[in-house]
Amino acid sequence: MAEYAVNKGIGRSVEYKGLKAQYLFIFAGGLLALFVVFVIMYIAGISQWICIGFGVTAASALVWLTFHLNAKYGEHGLMKLSAVKYYPRYIINRLRLKRLIKGGKK
Repeated sequence: MAEYAVNKGIGRSVEYKGLKAQYLFIFAGGLLALFVVFVIMYIAGISQWICIGFGVTAASALVWLTFHLNAKYGEHGLMKLSAVKYYPRYIINRLRLKRLIKGGKK
């Protein structure tokens, strides 16, 4: 039986075949979801070849997208990208000008 090494040094994130951190979870979850969709399609009575074609195409797209995102954004890039949504577009200061000049103490 083949053994695959999962590289993890002290204080470093998990890496497998070049995929790091959250991309491993995206990859594994995506493959699991594709398998579930494949089984549902097959049980629903859709042609076997259509199911296989969909599975191969979707799995290939998932592999390519996961490795592409890993190469483009790096280990923490997706978290940084999603955090941008929560940045304020602008800051509003509604204090009166006189209070701003005094320093805010009464």
